Amino acid sequence: MRILFLTYHGFSEHSGISKKIHYQVKGLRENGHDVRLCYYGFAANGHRCRYIDDDVIEDYGKGSWAAIRQRMGYDCIYDYCVREHIEFVYARCFQNANPWLISFFKRLKKAGIHAVTEIPTYPYDDEFKNFSFTQRMGLRIDQLFRNKLYKHMDAMVTFSDAEEIFGQRTIRISNGVDFDSTPLHKPLPVNHNSLNLIAVAEVHPWHAFERVVAGIGEYYKNGGARDVVFHIVGGVHPHQMKADYTPVIEKYGLHDRIIFHGTLFSDALTEVFNQCQFAIGSLGRHRSGITVIKTLKNREYATRGIPFIYSEQDSDFDQQPYVLKAPADESPIDIQRIIDFVDHFQMKPEEIRKTVEHLSWKVQMEEVVEAVFNEKEKS
Repeated sequence: MRILFLTYHGFSEHSGISKKIHYQVKGLRENGHDVRLCYYGFAANGHRCRYIDDDVIEDYGKGSWAAIRQRMGYDCIYDYCVREHIEFVYARCFQNANPWLISFFKRLKKAGIHAVTEIPTYPYDDEFKNFSFTQRMGLRIDQLFRNKLYKHMDAMVTFSDAEEIFGQRTIRISNGVDFDSTPLHKPLPVNHNSLNLIAVAEVHPWHAFERVVAGIGEYYKNGGARDVVFHIVGGVHPHQMKADYTPVIEKYGLHDRIIFHGTLFSDALTEVFNQCQFAIGSLGRHRSGITVIKTLKNREYATRGIPFIYSEQDSDFDQQPYVLKAPADESPIDIQRIIDFVDHFQMKPEEIRKTVEHLSWKVQMEEVVEAVFNEKEKS
């Protein structure tokens, strides 16, 4: 099948989202599909361009008018789809519903080309609370047009349990994993007097890692004797550092126990992982109004083979023996509970990894294709 994977932004070598998209494309190709990747970015000469794989299909030029044109100009993608006999468009939501995008998908549908849109997180409106005025206005435009946009889709792809999103039926899958790119956890020899925790994320308020910082502070306040160190890997916005992390670190005097590594990749990231015995997932999804979500990070931890904690509902992991569940509130994380768990934990990394073999992107993406085209055959 000829598939166009459509994104409305470009890629970064170090972005988790970029990596995920490339793994999804890889998963589709592993199932024998002919997949072309459409994205938007900047050429070497500074021009705003629409690409399919490495080929420019529209050069919008430079300046403000070019920025406006790329938000309105989808004819180049439609013409490509018709010319290349694309059968299925898999789009990734960018909270950018507008009249021009509605027209584009309406034309695709009329041409007999099937389409779905993936909603990475749902609901997402509350995530914009502390964003800039311009970003919040962009959300308002999206809110005005998204129901009209998605009625021209075959379905919405979601990692939640929602059966309908913006008036459209859903295809419910899990975030997937790429085993080839994720090394197995190889923990260093255990020092029973220490506990090293790791959290990996481009840190946002919904990660709520400061709950762990406060938990470590309370652990020592109550006489804890274990040497606990928390490694945070990923960027933290200066405002968030000042508002959420620095006050808690200073309150409990934890400057030598909270290590901000910044962004790490490949061997450098694996080296920090191997120092640690336990990982930290999202602990504040409730702040965004999200109860059920299947986050990529949980799957990455399980693929590495390290036990972890999170606070949302995730049916793939809620009953797994290598998982601890935290309450979905603002309370400090109980560090003694983690210590007791790690002290009695027996599963090997390869045993944890084996439990997520069905979550490969190859399997998850084919579920989408089958759901769309099986429904087509029924009708």
